[in-house]
Amino acid sequence: MIRVWDAPVRILHWSLVLSVVTAWLTRHSPGRWHEWLGYAALAIVLTRALWGFFGSRHARFADFVRTGPATAAYTRSVFSGREARFVGHNPLGGWMVVVLLVMVAAVGFTGWLYTMDRYWGVDWVEELHEMLSNVLFLFVALHLAGVIFTSVRHRENLVAAMLHGRKREE
Repeated sequence: MIRVWDAPVRILHWSLVLSVVTAWLTRHSPGRWHEWLGYAALAIVLTRALWGFFGSRHARFADFVRTGPATAAYTRSVFSGREARFVGHNPLGGWMVVVLLVMVAAVGFTGWLYTMDRYWGVDWVEELHEMLSNVLFLFVALHLAGVIFTSVRHRENLVAAMLHGRKREE
């Protein structure tokens, strides 16, 4: 077993999960919990983005964000049942990281806009925030499906790896 996911990646990942889930659970609650959870999610996304440039090897975007043609080739190999196993993120998983970070940032930004005097009560801002939240959860569902699929296909528990940070080397 080798260390793949460093502590900052794992802490940021699970903190983002917690902040997004609790923000969703408090979306109709009175008070400012929902707003502050959104700010926490934005701070986590910003920190993770910075760690994507300055962090350890497998935390860096350069390690897992592949070109379009490389990602398309990997996708074809998945459908043919012959995809390579990656120690870090595979090309589809790498792009999912980017999409999820962008989506959380977009949801957080539209939520912040809604707190501004200029946009308070403006229907399109509220509707955009809600629509982006729904799209985010669609991508979360795809992410979870990908984790389950890859865990089964490569016989490794990716959820456990995101808890302790280790994966088999081969």
